[in-house]
Amino acid sequence: MKMLKYFIFLSLIFYLLILLFMYIFQRTFMYHPNVKNTDPTTVQFKYKEVYIESEKDIKLKSWYSYLNPNKKTILFFHGNAGELGARTYKLNKFNDLDLNFLIISWRGFSGNNGKPTEQGLYKDAQKAVEWLEKKGINKKDIILYGESLGTGIAVELATKNEYSGIILESPYTSMIDMGKRFYPFLPISVLQKDKYNSLKKLSMIKSPILVLHGKSDTLVPFYMGKKIYDAANEPKYYYFPDLDNHMMTYDQDMLRTLSNFVNEISKQ
Repeated sequence: MKMLKYFIFLSLIFYLLILLFMYIFQRTFMYHPNVKNTDPTTVQFKYKEVYIESEKDIKLKSWYSYLNPNKKTILFFHGNAGELGARTYKLNKFNDLDLNFLIISWRGFSGNNGKPTEQGLYKDAQKAVEWLEKKGINKKDIILYGESLGTGIAVELATKNEYSGIILESPYTSMIDMGKRFYPFLPISVLQKDKYNSLKKLSMIKSPILVLHGKSDTLVPFYMGKKIYDAANEPKYYYFPDLDNHMMTYDQDMLRTLSNFVNEISKQ
């Protein structure tokens, strides 16, 4: 009996140490700013490399392409790994669609100073909006495009102001829900610092929304994207291809979906 109590006591101590470790180092597991995934696609657009000041010692490396003042401008919030160049294949397609764009890299990513946090990334995104406004581009001409991690930031900004449109690629319902998938043995709801609770915020968004999610996504399950779409206000649109994984394929069907969405919101 004593041995059993001793074993239970040691197990409890070990579990508590795991909780403490995960609480302290959770952002190390959550964010991956140093992953060097590359895109061999050749850049087919003209752009300027600019640095947007988010805080005193944090400037965000960004690419800015503005060729047509009569077209919408996409503000692109990338996902949780890689540098700006890892999205070249998408940016090429924006250019093909005759869209302007600004893609920013988060604090801690692409050699930027700082460490990523939920509130920090919200601030980075807001500063990018303000930077575009100083260029004379109004929110009514800005499309917020969130990719994976970036969907939570796009949702947050869209709760504060109306934009021309919101595009969410491979969105999650919340980081708490994602954490529960990967660490079902931990009390994620208590431990999680950065929650990105997108599902609960959608009712506050008045801008048109397009949800993109592959049904074969092995990282963020498709049902999360479907929940996001179901919870969104009208007008809303979707593209749910059967075979696409997390990083979606920019094929003709995808481009047609994006073009149709841009055309629809341009009428409003």
